[in-house]
Amino acid sequence: MSGPRSAPSWSHGPDSGPDTLSGWAVRQPGPVASGPLTPVRRPAPAPGPDELSLRVEACGVCRTDLHLAEGDLAPHRPSTVPGHEIVGRVTATGAAVTRFRAGDRVGGAWLRGTCGICHYCRAGHENLCPASVYTGWDADGGFAEAAVVPADYAYPLPDTEDATLLAPLLCAGIIGYRALRRSALPDGGRLGIYGFGASAHLAAQVALTEGATVHVLTRSGQARELALELGASSAGDAYDRPPEPLDSAILFAPVGDLVPVALEALDRSGTLAVAGIHLTDIPPLTYQRHLFYERNLCSVTSNTREDGREFLATAARIGIQVTVSRYPLSRAPEALADLAADRVHGAAVLTPG
Repeated sequence: MSGPRSAPSWSHGPDSGPDTLSGWAVRQPGPVASGPLTPVRRPAPAPGPDELSLRVEACGVCRTDLHLAEGDLAPHRPSTVPGHEIVGRVTATGAAVTRFRAGDRVGGAWLRGTCGICHYCRAGHENLCPASVYTGWDADGGFAEAAVVPADYAYPLPDTEDATLLAPLLCAGIIGYRALRRSALPDGGRLGIYGFGASAHLAAQVALTEGATVHVLTRSGQARELALELGASSAGDAYDRPPEPLDSAILFAPVGDLVPVALEALDRSGTLAVAGIHLTDIPPLTYQRHLFYERNLCSVTSNTREDGREFLATAARIGIQVTVSRYPLSRAPEALADLAADRVHGAAVLTPG
């Protein structure tokens, strides 16, 4: 298993020398308005035998980072640096690394390590590994000028693309892709998407390319406009009824109240996939109204590396359009606040420097 090593200790205060790097850590989880991100400095990280040191070029801001900052996800370690949509250049490799070399552009994603020997891993379900660990939760992530990632869980990325457009692919894209597959969308099917942020606007493009009819339901007027621009057949409020019954639906918004709404919109034998790592409480469901006629409700838990490889290949093949709102690393708290208030258009991305 490529798990997290003991991270270098962070200091709080002014620059302590040329070998220190700036970043942000979640020191005390709480509402965004309370300032849960703290500016920190640390020694330049060195890779372990099977790791890569990266100079961060861009890091996406995921809703999971917001959940960690606000305490919806209990911290796994103190003062963790969030960020798991990392695009970076390899600056050093561990002694056991053979896949990458200095100068390569790679991506560091949410899934950081698994045991490789449990029955979940052996069956191809490494996302369910009880020993799995995660970037920006179990080890420091990409809200910093540099990061260390395990080589076996890194993805090679093209040199020719804008780093800010690649970053959201590494979680928003991969998780959206897994959610789309979990929704069991039939060929040419009718897909409902609830919430239309970073993951949703990427998953929608994959579904549209595969011949689906897509209906978007979200409270954001700006997101509805983007959905129509990308080819959705309709875009309404999150609690609206779609114009036709749905074969499949994906709930990206972390709002449990929308589960019965989406289930009611399904046709017979339809499937609702809940994509978030955190969801507010689901209200009581009525069997006849929400689940009868073989409607299905399932969750989405992390991703496998194969999901990542498949999605990145698909994104390159279809020429996926990534809509981003760019922030310098120094404005990471503002990016989180904008995400919390639904002010982000597409995906928020931080860039050092």
